[in-house]
Amino acid sequence: MRQGGGRGGTGGCAVVILIDPPVWPGHGKHWSHLVSDVSYEELHAFAERLGAPARGFERDHYDIPAAWYDQAVGLGAQPVGSKELVARLTAAGLRRRKVSAPGA
Repeated sequence: MRQGGGRGGTGGCAVVILIDPPVWPGHGKHWSHLVSDVSYEELHAFAERLGAPARGFERDHYDIPAAWYDQAVGLGAQPVGSKELVARLTAAGLRRRKVSAPGA
């Protein structure tokens, strides 16, 4: 049984969804990153429960506005620092780095 996180469609096992603090600026707001260290399926299911639009998904995470941070934690997302979030995503083999355009 995994510790923390909300419950997802994993046969009753606890799942871990991670969220970092809303410190990332963009479009006049601050944003958090929402990830799973288990699967994208788990992440998409949690994001749907949160009400996050599909357009908020970028490669390996959802961008979540600061106003939704407390709601995400209330639904079971585990607050972690940004470095820990990236480390756990990488360790799980789910990190998808942005690819630079040729000639950039």
